[in-house]
Amino acid sequence: MIKKIGMLIVLGFTFITAGNQFNMEWEYLFDGETLDGWVQKGGEADYKVEDGMIVGTSRLKTPNSFLCTKKKYSNFILELEFLVDDRMNSGIQIRSNSSEDYKNGVVHGYQVEIDPSTRSWSGGIYEESGRGWLYELRNNEAARKALKHGEWNKYHIEAIGNSIRTWVNGVPAANLIDSVTDEGFIALQVHSMKIAGVKVKWRNIRILDLGTTTEFPQIIKGKK
Repeated sequence: MIKKIGMLIVLGFTFITAGNQFNMEWEYLFDGETLDGWVQKGGEADYKVEDGMIVGTSRLKTPNSFLCTKKKYSNFILELEFLVDDRMNSGIQIRSNSSEDYKNGVVHGYQVEIDPSTRSWSGGIYEESGRGWLYELRNNEAARKALKHGEWNKYHIEAIGNSIRTWVNGVPAANLIDSVTDEGFIALQVHSMKIAGVKVKWRNIRILDLGTTTEFPQIIKGKK
């Protein structure tokens, strides 16, 4: 009993000191008015701010487009809401990068899928311009049913150490263990399409930046 009490005291102290170290407050990546802090890479889809939302619109004859944070993140908890046209395949890039020494600068890295098709793999994890599917949802029926068509949806994404986990409207989706990439930007994808004018919208984009250490985030992993 004494040993257990001592361990709880140590963990409590670690939680407090690490919280001070990381200044653990939610940071909004989108101010609701401008695209300050973001840069577009890849294709030429349209990204605009409308009524407190980022609106991505497909264009013809352009590859996948990405609106990327200028800042890179390692360990974090990310939350956002999106409303997607059922014709649009989209996704949220995390720990992603773009450099001339990799396929001439193409955006690559982990993508949390937005998939309103009948396949319904929203919340699964795909590696853009890399290994392809890393965590499918064919065996997670609850997650496949979690997306609300024609309505706002909420993603909760945790990238902590080699663990990446996702929730779709509070329903657990992916639970991936992978250590290929430990840092990169966050990006909003508008997929290449044969139809112009198809939209996906995002709002309330916020992040809890846990820094680069893997010790403290393990204590809070899974807390929401």
